[in-house]
Amino acid sequence: TTSVLLGYNNFWQLNANLDYFARHIASPFMHMWYISILLQFELIFPIVFIILKKIGEKTKKYMPAILTYTLAVASYSIFYYAMLDNNIMYAYYNTLARIYSCLLGVSLAFISYYHKPILSNKLQEMKLNNLIFYAYLILLAALTFTLTSTSKYLSIFMLLASIITLRLIDYGTLKENNNIITKLIKGLSSISYEIYLIQYPVIFIFQNLKLDTNIKIPSILLITIILSYILHLSLNIKKDNKIKVLRILLCIPILCISIYGTYQYIITKDHTKEMQELEAKIQKNKLLTEKKQQEYQEKLKEEQDAWQLELNEFTNKEEELKQKITNLPVVGVGDSVMLGAANALYQTFPNGYFDGKVNRTTWEAQDIITDLKNRGLLGNIIIFNLGTNGECSNTCKKQLMQSIGDREVFWVNATNPDYDTFNPNLKKMAKEYSNIHIVDWVSVAEKHPEYLASDRVHVGGLGAKVYSQTIYETIYNYYLQELNKQKEEKIKEHEQLEKNKITFIGNDLLLNTFEYLQTNYSSSEFIINSNLSYTTLKQELEQRIGENTLTNNLVFIFDNTLILTKEEYQDIVRVCKDRNINIITTKNIPLKEQDNLHIIDLTEELKKHENYLSPDRIHLSKEGNIYLVDLINDLI
Repeated sequence: TTSVLLGYNNFWQLNANLDYFARHIASPFMHMWYISILLQFELIFPIVFIILKKIGEKTKKYMPAILTYTLAVASYSIFYYAMLDNNIMYAYYNTLARIYSCLLGVSLAFISYYHKPILSNKLQEMKLNNLIFYAYLILLAALTFTLTSTSKYLSIFMLLASIITLRLIDYGTLKENNNIITKLIKGLSSISYEIYLIQYPVIFIFQNLKLDTNIKIPSILLITIILSYILHLSLNIKKDNKIKVLRILLCIPILCISIYGTYQYIITKDHTKEMQELEAKIQKNKLLTEKKQQEYQEKLKEEQDAWQLELNEFTNKEEELKQKITNLPVVGVGDSVMLGAANALYQTFPNGYFDGKVNRTTWEAQDIITDLKNRGLLGNIIIFNLGTNGECSNTCKKQLMQSIGDREVFWVNATNPDYDTFNPNLKKMAKEYSNIHIVDWVSVAEKHPEYLASDRVHVGGLGAKVYSQTIYETIYNYYLQELNKQKEEKIKEHEQLEKNKITFIGNDLLLNTFEYLQTNYSSSEFIINSNLSYTTLKQELEQRIGENTLTNNLVFIFDNTLILTKEEYQDIVRVCKDRNINIITTKNIPLKEQDNLHIIDLTEELKKHENYLSPDRIHLSKEGNIYLVDLINDLI
């Protein structure tokens, strides 16, 4: 307010690093910066005018116009080069960069004052004059509706708009026209400054109202014109005016509002320093979040690359497993069945040791295992083909398994029909001892009786190869299963780590709290957008879901500048289905909690503790940030 009253608001906003287009501060008076430029010009120009007039009187009369035109070119050059450097705030707010429009107007005024009008008398009388005038109006309107602040041609269009305005003034002052269109234009022109004063506050109020665009825009236009006309009537009271009483009545409420505003101005505390510190902190946090986001992306890529390497290792191990099984130093103890397949077994397991003997029973296994153990020949893989010639007692089996310890045992079942009790007993034994694995030779032999000799026990030449291959596949499948178990455990462990990760998403409320959060949540991702809206939020979420980079735990932190309808909130929750969603906001939201949705509304707490809010009533103070961080810690 002080900067507006004293005419330096544009420099105040520039110093406070406030972007007119970003609207960092929720204020209906951001447009006051331009009033400061006009005030500066109108305070200084009378002095400049006296000097220019004397120059015009003592020298050539075109000198004042040339001087003001030259200064206008210099001012526009500052504006143009600032725009080239993308320094839009400096170009937009700085008096030296924006005064070219006023100086061009002054240059035109000197030309009209000292010289004849730019257009000849003949051209002035032509009907073409009106057509050109309206063509300029249409061109100016076209620029109004097509130009955006982000356009790379903004600086050129700004100059073009000023030149068109000069031509409109020149045409508009040539002669009196009393047609309806001219009267309408003059009427709007007479309240144009009031329109400038009124339009931004009206737009500011309407931007917080959820109205259809087809209703909102006409309403803004209509209310702006009505209020501007009322302000115009109340500020232009003439002695002999017929509606003087009405004007005075209109002036009374405006005067009362002004007196109240003056009172508030006197009693209010100056928060400029606090707001500058807050803005500096937010800018610092922006740089910090950009750095942290880059670090997070790099760390995420490293994690993904490391995880891919782990998966590749399992793939490599799987590919190497067959060769590894072939090279295993297996130990085989068996009867004549194993003895008959010894050559095939040594071909399958070249590093193996096989001991087969005719008529060997299970009773003999204990002594053989003990002997091999004492000689250091007993490896981790033992193959038994015993049982065809009789099995031993349970005590015998227990002693045998005690001697074997935690080594893996692959026991071939028997095809001999005379001992059909052995195979069921072997199954029971496998259930009792987790390191016993049955080599199901019986199933293979039943499907292919040609693999067996006429006694239905021993194996022939082809049968020996299939017999040894069946043992190999059983051992291979066991190790493959173990490898897959390890892989599944790693995948589950990785998935659990991913599920535990947190993504924070928010606007300035999150940005302001970032420095307090980053220590405890250094491995979390922070997605922060000061100009967050429903559209940008949904696009961000859908993009990350598509890329499969959105974590399972989401914490949304919004201040009251983000306005979403109930349907928009529901849509955001729908997009994030199957995830844990936490919404923390300083504005009431029309949602009910669900199994995966937790809502924390800070409005009541902020009413109780006003010191939690900064002077702009949007951002949190230091105490408010500490409270919010504690709340998040408890929530997580």
